[in-house]
Amino acid sequence: MQEKTKQDALNRIARMSGQVNGIKKMVEDERYCVDILTQVSALRAALDQLGVILLSTHLENCVYGHDEKGDHPHNFTAEERKEEIRVTLNRFLK
Repeated sequence: MQEKTKQDALNRIARMSGQVNGIKKMVEDERYCVDILTQVSALRAALDQLGVILLSTHLENCVYGHDEKGDHPHNFTAEERKEEIRVTLNRFLK
């Protein structure tokens, strides 16, 4: 994983951790349920966006891309690429 992508992912995870703590406090404080649900929805969207970033990074760099030396990290055949994409999407979309 490229350093920029790694740092972006870690920053997003830190924000999501803050969102989880905020939701916990809202529940403890018995806040209005709709307000809590709004925050849950925002957290879900943030998690989905992190997944999209990781998925696209995997496809771009691991399945179709090159490493820093310009070499293919995996020498996938066309059939192996299709299978890798299928397996990856299946795991992400569960």
